[in-house]
Formats: sequence, C-alpha cells, structure tokens
Amino acid sequence: MNEGMLCSQTHQYLMEDGDKYFIGLTDYMLKTLGDILSLELPEVGASFEKDEVFGTVESVKGANELYMPVSGTVVEVNEAIVDNPELFNEQSEEECWLIKIESNADTLELSDLMEYLDYREEFDA
Repeated sequence: MNEGMLCSQTHQYLMEDGDKYFIGLTDYMLKTLGDILSLELPEVGASFEKDEVFGTVESVKGANELYMPVSGTVVEVNEAIVDNPELFNEQSEEECWLIKIESNADTLELSDLMEYLDYREEFDA
C-alpha cells in the first residue's frame, strides 16, 4: 500500500500515474487539520512551479495553503472532493487526491521528497 508515493515536508503526497501525478494530502495532514470544511483548487490548465501555492484547505482549525511538490500543469481536478470535503473522513488518502498534473520533474526536483514509509516514520502518522 502507498508504494511509489512520495511526500513533501508540507504534507502533500505525489503519486505517479503513468506520465502524470496525483497530488493529495497525507494522512498526517488530514489528522492535523481535523474536519475539512472547504477546498480551493486551481483550474485545469493552470501551471505551477515547485513549492508554489496551488490552493487552500479550510478546516475547523483554520486555513492552510497547499504547495506543489513538483512543477507541473493541472490536467484534472477532483471535483467530487471539492464538492464534498467530508469524503476526506470516509475514503483512503489515495482516493482523496486533489489534482492530477502533467510534469517533467527531474531527479533534482524529486530529491527532497520522502518515500512514504520514511515520511510516516518521521511524522509518526
């Protein structure tokens, strides 16, 4: 489970899907946020650089910015999760992806992302 998932220090995950990537929130971030009230995500076609803010998540504990783990262009937005943020409480983190991007991320850009098991060990998720 979660094989091939990479995680950022800002608690977003990156999961490869062919030549594209899913980006979502890690279990640790979801536990830290508590109940999620709303999400603000970019439109399809928007491009972002690594570490650039691509959206916000508002929870009972406040609003948090979301940071791109790698540079890329949004090719799909998970409208189901935007319309029903309570799904975060009902589905696995892989099912609760936020956006899907197309990226030409190189090894250097991926180098500061952690393997899922290392991330879990560090953040005791």
